Amino acid sequence: MDGHTVNAQDPIMDTKAEIKLLYRIDPTLNMARFYRLSIQPTLFGGSSLVRNWGRIGTEGRQKVELFDTPVEAAAAGERMAGRKLRRGYRHASAERAAQGIVTPQGAKTAPAGFVEPATPTE
Repeated sequence: MDGHTVNAQDPIMDTKAEIKLLYRIDPTLNMARFYRLSIQPTLFGGSSLVRNWGRIGTEGRQKVELFDTPVEAAAAGERMAGRKLRRGYRHASAERAAQGIVTPQGAKTAPAGFVEPATPTE
């Protein structure tokens, strides 16, 4: 790279991705959707807007749009988030409220990584 060293403070190599997570849950319509927007750096100094959407509990679909600058990618992400908010999506803070709607009544839930202890047999 012509004697130029890239360090961790270089904005091009910033590995932190800005992520927005939106949910749209309506039990009367059997609807439980997510929409994730993230801005990530590209290998060539640009930025990308990565959109991931689908039904909660699935991998969903993904689309990547490339931009020359992080500012352009952020503007496109704000436009897309605005469209989704107008269509009824809500921010990730609604996730906890959504859990009660998506989880069937009477179902046992446990935190991730929880393993139920084995009961001794006699």
